[in-house]
Amino acid sequence: MSNIKLFQDKKVRTHWDAENEQWLFSVVDIVGVLTDQDTQRGASNYWNVLKNRLKDEQSQLLTNCKQLKMKSSDGKLYNTDVLDTKGILRLVQSIPSPKAEPFKMWLADVGNKRIEQIIDPERSFEQAIEDYAKKGYSQDWINQRILTIRARKDLTDEWRERGIDDNKDYAILTDEMTKAWSGKTVKAYKEHKDLRKENLRDNMTNLELVQIC
Repeated sequence: MSNIKLFQDKKVRTHWDAENEQWLFSVVDIVGVLTDQDTQRGASNYWNVLKNRLKDEQSQLLTNCKQLKMKSSDGKLYNTDVLDTKGILRLVQSIPSPKAEPFKMWLADVGNKRIEQIIDPERSFEQAIEDYAKKGYSQDWINQRILTIRARKDLTDEWRERGIDDNKDYAILTDEMTKAWSGKTVKAYKEHKDLRKENLRDNMTNLELVQIC
């Protein structure tokens, strides 16, 4: 798996955190892209100034910032500030750059849709159907997928009524159910399908979806 991602022909160093199933991105590289820095030193200087400002604002962003050894342009490994996807999107909001505007608009749109879905939960199903159709899924597959979503909700409601209300317990029970029909844990099944952050059920066939209902 490549640890270099390209954004408008500029390199962004990344790391796949398998344990937490999430991408981590080099903050300096993202800053360099958004602020059109010609050198990594320029991006580092910008990030240091921004870090001081965020520290003064007592921003939670710095709390979520981690450090990993990443290869620099000189081929050597250095401690590098990294953030997950959520953190990077928060970082984008802190940088006054024309390149950041599409990200900000996207965030506003997602937030507005989420508020509408909270007010009217039926919108969540309508949005899901629309999104799956845009991705090219067949109507039969979409119908089966919606059934699995409803079945999963009924199942977790039942678990909650029986006193199970912890995400770790949900994960353990889900693993047991997945192993019962596939012989694999959820993580192993995702690896079998070469998935990373993607939703497992969104990458199942109709036959697989029938098995988990």
